[in-house]
Amino acid sequence: MKLAEALAERSDCQTRIEELKKRMIRSARVQEGDKPAEDVSELLAESERIFARLNELISAINRTNAHTAFNAKQTISDAISERDITAKRRDFLSTIAEAASTRQDRYTKSEVKFVASVSISTLQAEVDRLSKHYRELDTRLQELNWMTALI
Repeated sequence: MKLAEALAERSDCQTRIEELKKRMIRSARVQEGDKPAEDVSELLAESERIFARLNELISAINRTNAHTAFNAKQTISDAISERDITAKRRDFLSTIAEAASTRQDRYTKSEVKFVASVSISTLQAEVDRLSKHYRELDTRLQELNWMTALI
């Protein structure tokens, strides 16, 4: 099994668990004398099987990511961490740039005038650089996911 297949199955397991939870909630309480729409014990047993499979997948994915080289200096785990931090930095700076560039209309000269206290163009250039770096990391990770066998 390739790493990408395991990631897809992990996502499917997580989706199925959420669906089972909703089904169990709908059947968890019924009016006295009525039967639930579905057998909660069967749903619970199915959820336990899915949780067990999810545990296997997550362990194998983490093991694979920790032992597979991304480049000469990093593993896949390191690259995932770098990608996630890059996204957080990009979003952080983008929010600051957006706040600084918000235009405020003044209708009279007596109204307070606001000016940006940061260089919007510098922030936007850094956001663009981080966006490109994120895309490059993510593309390489996706490529490796399809080439790497699950450990």
